[in-house]
Amino acid sequence: MATLIPFSALRPVPGAASRVAAVPYDVVDAAEARALAAGNPLSFLHVSRAEIDLADSVNPYSDEVYARAVSNFVGLRSAAPLVVEEAPSLYVYRLRMGSHVQTGLAGTFSVDEYERDVIKKHEKTRRDKEDDRTRHILELRAQTGPVFLTYRTAADVDVIVTRAMQGTPLFDFTAVDGVAHTIWQVPAGDVAGLVAAFARIPALYIADGHHRAASAARSRQQIRSSANFPGPWDAFLAVAFPDNQAQILPYNRVIKDLAGQTPASLLDAMRTVVGVAPGPAVPRRRGEVGMYLDGAWYAIDLGVAPSNLPAADRLDVSRLQDLILTPLLKIGDVRSDKRIDFVGGARGTSELERRVADGRAAVAFSMHPVGVDELMQISDDGGIMPPKSTWFEPKLRDGLLSHLI
Repeated sequence: MATLIPFSALRPVPGAASRVAAVPYDVVDAAEARALAAGNPLSFLHVSRAEIDLADSVNPYSDEVYARAVSNFVGLRSAAPLVVEEAPSLYVYRLRMGSHVQTGLAGTFSVDEYERDVIKKHEKTRRDKEDDRTRHILELRAQTGPVFLTYRTAADVDVIVTRAMQGTPLFDFTAVDGVAHTIWQVPAGDVAGLVAAFARIPALYIADGHHRAASAARSRQQIRSSANFPGPWDAFLAVAFPDNQAQILPYNRVIKDLAGQTPASLLDAMRTVVGVAPGPAVPRRRGEVGMYLDGAWYAIDLGVAPSNLPAADRLDVSRLQDLILTPLLKIGDVRSDKRIDFVGGARGTSELERRVADGRAAVAFSMHPVGVDELMQISDDGGIMPPKSTWFEPKLRDGLLSHLI
């Protein structure tokens, strides 16, 4: 079962929502965050990336940054203002990006179920990133960035969500990147029905936000060490989307050099292990990869993955690594190798061409997106997705719904 827990959200008043809402803390660096928040004292980036209000030389993990996050949070609660919902509730959160629309259910979810793998993971987390967000949660006594969950679609959930959307939205605005965010508060009479419907869902899957979920679990552990009784810290903030609406974009690869080869010699070496032919920039199917080399696009046919491989090893990103990146381009651990970089699919294949043209890369690979079905299968098997294999878009916004602990 999946436990859905209503909560008393800390949220902006409707007129301030568009100015408070901010991109997730981990999709921008400090310079980008500073630029996005410039001229907007209500931007939640002043809380989630408080180093932007300090000198560039300040360590982003210093005591000074967390203290500034707390003072900015207190100030924002007064200035926006942010208000606490009178009664525990649930919310419907719709994202619209171009022709794509996805609608999820915002609430809190069980840390116990996260730890028991009822809420399934597909990604390893880094301790330093966990340390940062755990301290951020504990200093603010709030979870301010929602985890993105997915689940196998359930008709009884859909019915209630659709009914909630007939009411007047609490928030409805289009962000500067063109993504429209609309949030409805679920009517009180439907909250119990949604909780019951979710209890029939056998499993939830973390799509995006593994570090947020892990940090919520660690902060609960620390709070429980001195206050060993149940509390709001036993749940974490998330938005759950049905699997037939969640959208994964490709996570493309760019390589800085050809490991001493010429474009011609690399092509010759590749033809001994994969199919290579002139082709489109965007792969047409699983098993095909686009390659931009020496001003031209090629279609790379990876062939059929052996059926005895684990599901994660059958993904295109894994096979590209095993057949080309490691043996031919000498790329080692993609988590640490400085010769490889990654480009989220929302930026398009033109970004790959630009990087090759301006010399930042020697070759670029355009991937077919991983399917939500593949992510779920790997999670069900207890497997781990390869690094940088999924890019979820559009992104949820921080600051619209926060969970006080």
